[in-house]
Amino acid sequence: MEILTQIHGIPIRRNFVENLPYNSRLQIYVRDKRKAGILSEVLFWKQVRARTFHTIDFDRQRIIGNYIVDFYVKTLGLVIEVDGSSHDEKQVYDGIRQAFLESLGLKVFRVTDFDVKNNLSVVMRELEDFIIQHYGATPSSKIL
Repeated sequence: MEILTQIHGIPIRRNFVENLPYNSRLQIYVRDKRKAGILSEVLFWKQVRARTFHTIDFDRQRIIGNYIVDFYVKTLGLVIEVDGSSHDEKQVYDGIRQAFLESLGLKVFRVTDFDVKNNLSVVMRELEDFIIQHYGATPSSKIL
């Protein structure tokens, strides 16, 4: 098992998911979403860009299958979704989308637009806890 980083002294295991499906026709929408500059996504991006969050590399607006996810950590197989008010009426769609992503072996961390704008430090601690819970090496784990 390869260790990616440490969070609060806990080794975090690398979990790279290979051969993810990719719909190249969505590329034009990725550029538009990046240019849109949704405030909560920009605020979150400023916290994680350029490996500033525990040296973990985040991608913004990543295509996976027929979906564009807000943020993706390829070394963990982790999707981060910032749900704004547009998601209030899309619970079924979001459930199908999340089930698809999880069927690929990915984990999904969801956070609300409101929390990113108003409780960003809490969101970042919750993300740390999520990563530790799902990727943290236990004392009995063999570390390379």
